[in-house]
Amino acid sequence: MKLSAPIYVLKQQAKALSRREKIPLHQALNRIAKREGFSAWSLLATRWSEGGLSRALFSQLSPGNLVLLGGRPGQGKTLLGIELAIESMSRGNSSAFFTLEFTEADVARCFGILNRDLGSFRDKLLIDASDRINAAYIVEQLTAAPPSMLVVIDYLQLLDQRRENPSLTDQLAALKCFAEARRLIIVCLSQIDRRYDPASKPCPDLADVRQPNAVDLTPFDKACFLSRGRMQVAAVE
Repeated sequence: MKLSAPIYVLKQQAKALSRREKIPLHQALNRIAKREGFSAWSLLATRWSEGGLSRALFSQLSPGNLVLLGGRPGQGKTLLGIELAIESMSRGNSSAFFTLEFTEADVARCFGILNRDLGSFRDKLLIDASDRINAAYIVEQLTAAPPSMLVVIDYLQLLDQRRENPSLTDQLAALKCFAEARRLIIVCLSQIDRRYDPASKPCPDLADVRQPNAVDLTPFDKACFLSRGRMQVAAVE
């Protein structure tokens, strides 16, 4: 059985339901569980352990990789990116989260959704929400980054939003070279084109990546896509 969304997204839905209908959270969780085909939330949580997707994806990544993580809004790509950072830190590595979309308070809320305390990771996690973020800026900030650091960029299509920035194709090439030189794992979150139809295929693929301007995606080593609780990972040819 597949869930309609990642378990942490279902938790968000339950919290929203609890606030909207003014019912206890445990009742909202059980209602969400019944919608997913389980008699109670405890059974759903036992069947779908949290962190399963991030561990499965992390196990397929290697230092030097440039990874695309794509999904339509609401599919959990940002939370999965943060879970990857947490998974890396739990293994003794450092992580970084560069975001042109969120504030640090937004990132803290994401940690809360995942039942994690952002403060407990302060010594291993860099959060950067500068408006200057692009490939060159990231390289500059991480010149002393230790090997195996996992870096999340939120998100791909915003890297060239400033006219003075290099093309996205050039930035991806620079990020790939930097990942290999420093032995980092760099994960770029990505939008998916609105034309993607989940009824026609279970998960989007590279052809569905939103490209306001043509982009060479071959610097990516792997591409991971999310849709309705599914995750699909493939090497980029």
